[in-house]
Amino acid sequence: MPAEPLSKARVRVFASLEELSREAAVRFRELACSFVAEKGRFNAALSGGSTPRRLYELLASPDLSAEIPWERVHLFQVDERCVPPDDPESNYRMIRETLLEHIPLPGTNFHRMAAELEDREGARLEYAAELGRILKPKKGEIPRFDLILLGMGPDGHTASLFPGTAGLEDHSAWVRPNFVDKFKAYRLTLTFPVLNAATWILFLVSGTEKAETLRQVLEGPWRPEELPAQYVHPAKGQVEWYVDQHTARLLTTALRGVL
Repeated sequence: MPAEPLSKARVRVFASLEELSREAAVRFRELACSFVAEKGRFNAALSGGSTPRRLYELLASPDLSAEIPWERVHLFQVDERCVPPDDPESNYRMIRETLLEHIPLPGTNFHRMAAELEDREGARLEYAAELGRILKPKKGEIPRFDLILLGMGPDGHTASLFPGTAGLEDHSAWVRPNFVDKFKAYRLTLTFPVLNAATWILFLVSGTEKAETLRQVLEGPWRPEELPAQYVHPAKGQVEWYVDQHTARLLTTALRGVL
């Protein structure tokens, strides 16, 4: 993948995770309504982890949920741990408990990664087929999400694309099982070609322990093998970083022009 300057990324800094989550919820609603009005459907991919939990709770709140045309929304997963869907570590379980159980989303409009299957290749192919069925890319093109919600770990990983893993070099598959050595486990994940085909990407990053990593990703040298989040630079899309003030405290040039 070619290097791409990240200094042009739009960074928005908020006082707290709560404020960050509320603004992200408003952005989700705006995009959902806009895409539904324009093309009749909104396709979004959701990340797991602790940071987006509050966002999903807010999207499920009665006032905000009522403003989102859920019957025309399709939700996917960015990645999933290879555990059963009811496991405490399951991203799907967190999304279900915080969001899906509280909104009028048709059951067929959530597309779960079956990462618990022992046949990981089969699970990969099944989810790739689901992307093709719903997103309907033209022959030879990559599925294009309207919105992908991403996080970033203290090690610079995003989705389940961790530093030094084979998934960083996969430029053809849409979905792949990626072995993460530090966990001695596989995870199922969307790949960078799919992430970078999105119309909108929204990073949610919170936590003082991520401040130096965020600075390196946005303002440091190009080292995507060590900082995989640097690989996220859609050629025809827009990226916004929503970060809290403690996480953003080391940024300098990336904050120029911040609203």
